[in-house]
Amino acid sequence: MSKTEQRIFATNRKARFEYFIEDTYEAGIALKGTEVKSIRAGKVSLKEAYITIKRGEAYVEGMHISPYKEGNIFNQDPLRVRKLLLHKRQIRKLDQQITQKGYTIVPLRLYESFGRVKIEIALAKGKKLYDKREAMAKRDSDMAMRRAKY
Repeated sequence: MSKTEQRIFATNRKARFEYFIEDTYEAGIALKGTEVKSIRAGKVSLKEAYITIKRGEAYVEGMHISPYKEGNIFNQDPLRVRKLLLHKRQIRKLDQQITQKGYTIVPLRLYESFGRVKIEIALAKGKKLYDKREAMAKRDSDMAMRRAKY
């Protein structure tokens, strides 16, 4: 694999179904010990993860990184809170926007870029139930059209 390729470790497919994505950002993650090896082995889940901003710093909570099996004493808590590496102005902008009603920050995918583990986060607004039904109906109609085409 060349250095310019992006290798995706995990995606949060449910995020695009549950939220309208307004804006996306790329952030680094402060990882410890054997977490990078475990991520590269694909032992990570973004399903329950969300982003919080405390004291001017962004953190990802609920992201599960399984302990590395050869890591023994160097393994970290799988659900520990991890700091995101963003510019101060990006954090301030996100903090202002999530104070508005209905906005939140969700992780979309975890990937490797130029040898570094990155996370793509998004400013998102929650969908109502009828929006979700509309998305499911559109997906079903697209699938039916593809079947009819062949």
